[in-house]
Amino acid sequence: MPASQPRSRARDRNNVLNRAEFLSLNQPLKGNQEGRSSSRKQSGQAGPASAQNSSPKERRQSQQLPEEDCMQLNPSFKGIAFNSLLAIDICMSKRLGVCANRASSWGGARSMINLLGITGHGIPWIAGTLICLVKSSTLAGQEVLMNLLLALLLDIMIVAGLQKLAKRKGPYDVSPGLLDYLTMDTYAFPAGHASRAAMISKFFLNHLVLAIPLRILLVLWALCVGFSRVMIGRHHITDVLSGFVFGYLQFRLVELIWMSSNTCQMLISIW
Repeated sequence: MPASQPRSRARDRNNVLNRAEFLSLNQPLKGNQEGRSSSRKQSGQAGPASAQNSSPKERRQSQQLPEEDCMQLNPSFKGIAFNSLLAIDICMSKRLGVCANRASSWGGARSMINLLGITGHGIPWIAGTLICLVKSSTLAGQEVLMNLLLALLLDIMIVAGLQKLAKRKGPYDVSPGLLDYLTMDTYAFPAGHASRAAMISKFFLNHLVLAIPLRILLVLWALCVGFSRVMIGRHHITDVLSGFVFGYLQFRLVELIWMSSNTCQMLISIW
């Protein structure tokens, strides 16, 4: 035993961690422990008091914040896909808006593109249908023209209602023209010119006897009218594509509520 005690003392002296400069590593300071314990006690005392003083509305907000953060940090797959497609649509529409203003790359052709868009406007088509209806003398012609007039009026009302609901702005800050205000075509989604061109072309293809070159030209005209609205910066690509879809659906609706020859004659006599 007496020999083992000097050996243990020598080991303690040789141990580096027993030096004065390394004592803080082995034994934490009492002041820090007391400070930490006091801060914990104060926070524990202040916690219930603040919780009691806080209103129920603040408690609900504090409970909702982690959920909102989780939603922002972990978005759903559908949200990511929708936002990605929306960004691609806006980017491509801005690139294709080559006639959005005079300073654009195709700014000199803006007047011609506008003229092409007017061929798909509702006011000229309604006026032309009324003139042809007055001059028509056959029952079959009057029946087709009256249903075409019904389709044009339905197109204006449906597109105006959908645009009021969506209220989507175009890719460029292009103000609507006077004719657009008359037909309430002031927003971007869906494109009224595209829906009207698709509906008219499908109507003519079904109810008029046309040669194959004329049928091809009619389809090309509808496509050009729709995408001319993208070129002048008035609509997005998805606005035009959705306009084509709505135009076809409007044609199917008119086919379902098709007015007979007797009904058309009665309406013409009243008018």
